[in-house]
Amino acid sequence: MNTNYDLDCLSDSCTLHQNLLIEENKESIEWEKFVKEIEEVVGYNFNNHNLLHQAFTHSSFHQEDKLCESYERLEYVGDSVLNLLIAKEHYFLHPDLLPGKLTRLRAANVDTEKLARVALKYDFHKYLRHKKPLLKAQVEEFKDATVEYPLHSTGLIDPPKVLADIVESLIGAIYIDSNFSMDSTWQVVEGLLQPLITPTNLETHPVTKFYEVCQKNGWSVELIDTWEETGEIEVFVDGKFAGKGKFSGKKLIALNRAAHNAYCEIVKNLNVETTAHNETQN
Repeated sequence: MNTNYDLDCLSDSCTLHQNLLIEENKESIEWEKFVKEIEEVVGYNFNNHNLLHQAFTHSSFHQEDKLCESYERLEYVGDSVLNLLIAKEHYFLHPDLLPGKLTRLRAANVDTEKLARVALKYDFHKYLRHKKPLLKAQVEEFKDATVEYPLHSTGLIDPPKVLADIVESLIGAIYIDSNFSMDSTWQVVEGLLQPLITPTNLETHPVTKFYEVCQKNGWSVELIDTWEETGEIEVFVDGKFAGKGKFSGKKLIALNRAAHNAYCEIVKNLNVETTAHNETQN
């Protein structure tokens, strides 16, 4: 009988067991810390902590952790609940607004950029379990871009969708955990979404603003699309270069930036022409 071999195996087994206990204890501490911090941020105590865990589990991580579903189903619920809550709030808060304006106002308060800003404000991305190596860089790029637009860029920057997804999944988790209470969910949502976009600071989309000023003055518009090659779109008004926009990530954002740039140049030129005209008259 090889006693030394048996003792070595026993020692290895004990070491492995100790390491597993240490790892489990570490995960337990981290889990308790995660729950406590999120509950403090949102001002809501979960009855079912597994819902909270699920709300912060991306599908890329779900493939490794078979015991916990990803947030996708909660996101689906949260998206619907959020739209209804905001619609209800605006309906009673702004009784004189027509449906078209109400729709625009709701969209501005629940779109990807708005919700991504909420996630960024509360560092929700730091709690997300995922296997997305590019997420950190995307979040930092988005964070830097928001500096120029404190409230909303109206389509001029590119928010990581996953940030908005976290907020919607969290809302879905609270709605389900609270036994489908719209009042309890709204108490959380109202705080998270501050500052809400109001009719006073609601921006018109840059493409809409651009075409409105051109139509008002009877100007023709031509877009030169070289986005596939250069990531740029150029705008010509009445045959003259008016502006351009560049964003290689998404063509729509390049278009928005081009319209925004052209609009700003047009307004600036109109002011110059008006000033010059007044000086001549004087």
